[in-house]
Amino acid sequence: MATEGGAGLAKSAVEKLSDAMGEKTKQLGTAMQDVHRQRRLILVIVCVALFLDNMLYMVIVPIMPVYISTMWKATENLSSEANASGANANWAKSVLGRGYHPENEDIKIGVLFASKAILQLLVNPLSGTFIDRVGYDIPLLIGLTVMFLSTIIFALAENYATLFAARSLQGLGSAFADTSGIAMIADKYTEESERSRALGIALAFISFGSLVAPPFGGVLYCIAGRRAPFLVLACICLLDGLLLLTVMRPFGGRARANMPVGTSIHRLMVDPYIAVVAGALTTCNIPLAFLEPTIATWMKKTMGASEWQMGITWLPAFFPHVLGVYLTIKLAAQYPHLQWFYAALGMAIIGASSCTVPACRNFGQLIVPLCGICFGIALVDTALLPTLAFLVDVRHVSVYGSVYAIADISYSVAYALGPIVASQIVHTLGFPQLNLGMGLANVLYAPVLLFLRNVCHMKASHSERNILLEEGPKGLYDTIKMEERKGKGRPPHPAGEVEGNSLESYHRD
Repeated sequence: MATEGGAGLAKSAVEKLSDAMGEKTKQLGTAMQDVHRQRRLILVIVCVALFLDNMLYMVIVPIMPVYISTMWKATENLSSEANASGANANWAKSVLGRGYHPENEDIKIGVLFASKAILQLLVNPLSGTFIDRVGYDIPLLIGLTVMFLSTIIFALAENYATLFAARSLQGLGSAFADTSGIAMIADKYTEESERSRALGIALAFISFGSLVAPPFGGVLYCIAGRRAPFLVLACICLLDGLLLLTVMRPFGGRARANMPVGTSIHRLMVDPYIAVVAGALTTCNIPLAFLEPTIATWMKKTMGASEWQMGITWLPAFFPHVLGVYLTIKLAAQYPHLQWFYAALGMAIIGASSCTVPACRNFGQLIVPLCGICFGIALVDTALLPTLAFLVDVRHVSVYGSVYAIADISYSVAYALGPIVASQIVHTLGFPQLNLGMGLANVLYAPVLLFLRNVCHMKASHSERNILLEEGPKGLYDTIKMEERKGKGRPPHPAGEVEGNSLESYHRD
């Protein structure tokens, strides 16, 4: 009897668990069918992808210098043993001087850090065009897959060449994941205030990933070894890719023939308004990109900073960055015509903060200008990334892969030059001159954003846009114009069904 009772309880428990799992599966299916819930799931997927990319970008900061230095010391010990035995001592010394000198070690670290942004810079023109052709979900999956592979290679690497290959491979993945992710948000959130809020959330995850990665990597490195941080990130990347497959079903056989053909990337690059935005994104990120590889050495020399102070230098700046994102979203909702002003104000704050960095004499003082730099970057990014989507809506075709590839190129220029050029400038001119130059560049560029002051009043005057409006609306701006035409009693073209031809409708099918 006891056995039968136990079997009955086990059967009942299994039935309850099965019912619960069935209910959860049903809820997930319902969520994926609901447009608003699907948008939120997509936002989560994209934010996790951006968070992972920036975690992987910065997690090597406390790990790689120690690891590369260990390789150098191991070779030095090998040569010492050879010297002690009298076997080929001169050859060993020449190898040390040529390949493993500490100065050469710094160069190797700088090239390793920059290789990701350099490859990303080279691939982005191709990835942007590819995204415009096939949509956003497949490139995002490709990016996550490549990032997963690069993270595994990082964990298993045993020499500099393998580390360099892993870092470069990450740049390839980022060119697909970052661009398609941001473009997907712009496509799904077509209302301007919602788009600004969604992109602001994505920027907060980018900032959080960049700033929390060094302490995360350092702590796990000390506790569990060099491979642990990369294996953790690889697992999260794998889970994010599986969630993307579940929600978006990129290989579900949907027809892509109705997807509009986006404007080519070279035509977007010569658009003066997009060019101004791209220049601002590059200029505002130069202080952060150039200070990251140089500020720790300067802190140690000028203020005798401890290891933990150098390790958490940028961590307090996360909070003003999130504050800047929040304020810009709120102000843009109330005063959307002043987006250019928020960006110009951000560049002025970045310029002033950058100029004051060399005047700091202790860790507490240094936190203030670094927070100012990150606060200003938040203003610029949060104001201008939605502006890029709006410019594409009103001046080109509402397909966003290429325009956000241009934005990614703008970031990559700064971060490709930073690890290589910044140290040379400090060595040649000095740390104060580097900061003054970066600050002056931002202050001088701020008035250029006046060129964008009338963007919010733009109307589609481009001949291609007029043709597309006759064919049917492709985005928020087109839908508004079509409704205006209907209101004036001008019937649309028979093919101009809003739900049938819109890009949002395509993604709902």
